Amino acid sequence: MDFAEIIFALFIVVVAVVSLLSNLLVLLCFVHSTEIRRQVPGVFTMNLSFCNILITVLNMPATLVGIIRNQQPFGDCICHTVSFLETFLTANTMLSMAALSIDRWIAVVFPLSYSTKMRYKDALIMVCYSWLHSFTFSLTALLFSWLDYSDVYASCTLQPSKGGSDRIKFSIFTVVFHATSFILSLLILCFTYLKVLKVARFHCKRIDIITMQTLFLLVDIHPSVKQRCLAEQKRRKQRATKKISIFIGSFIICFAPYVITRLAELLPFVDINRHWGIISKCLTYSKAASDPFAYSLLRQQYKKVLVTVVNRLLRRDLYPSSGHNSSLDTENDYCLQRIS
Repeated sequence: MDFAEIIFALFIVVVAVVSLLSNLLVLLCFVHSTEIRRQVPGVFTMNLSFCNILITVLNMPATLVGIIRNQQPFGDCICHTVSFLETFLTANTMLSMAALSIDRWIAVVFPLSYSTKMRYKDALIMVCYSWLHSFTFSLTALLFSWLDYSDVYASCTLQPSKGGSDRIKFSIFTVVFHATSFILSLLILCFTYLKVLKVARFHCKRIDIITMQTLFLLVDIHPSVKQRCLAEQKRRKQRATKKISIFIGSFIICFAPYVITRLAELLPFVDINRHWGIISKCLTYSKAASDPFAYSLLRQQYKKVLVTVVNRLLRRDLYPSSGHNSSLDTENDYCLQRIS
């Protein structure tokens, strides 16, 4: 192992620990909160966290061992199983994020008809499609023996058969797989979240008009209060954009380098550097650690559940209030609560 590979190994260890703990916390909230279980997004969040946990306990250790030993970490049978799961879980997580974005698009753009457009049954159907879609590609790769160890990524992953006779078939499979998982999910994320952002900005603009009218009428209001209202107005404009940027940006940063690398290596004249291959793989793993915070744990609903669980363990029944409340904050949360 050289110095770079030591850094890669340490990075995977840190990501694995954070991913395992954070995703387990999400599942803990789902189990302990009846309210979260009743909500449609909870189905997608649970599926996403479940896939992330499997990636953490199965694929990350395999890549870690591959980096340390600089060879196939396990026997052929186990390596093929890990490769199968890697293909299945990666596609499943991408489609789960796309499903979450569709849910939030319907919730924000069609709030009055949300309960009829996105029912619990509809969510289960979407999750079943995600599993079927992912399983189909994984099974196809297994039947054509395209699951093996790749030294470039130090991982058990998609790999053309050693004979190389079916290189064209493997290339077509790889392109279709990434087109129907990464590219499709990215297009859905961009379409839905940009629509959500448009609606959120419209609501924020309405709130800004009300705020300015109120400040104009309250001529005797203290200057510090006016200053705070204007600061809140500015913060509100940036809040929705920041959240949407995190959802789309993290998806692109974590998955795009790996997908582009997998497509580029299909060209016969392209030789992928091992360090770059491992870096792109590590970026995909980092998504498993960031998803719980982006989609769940930073939301007030999940924070309350975690505090309730901790207080129950400590035999207390207290949730600390923020000590700060205002009509502006209430309206802002009402407009943007479904984005986060």
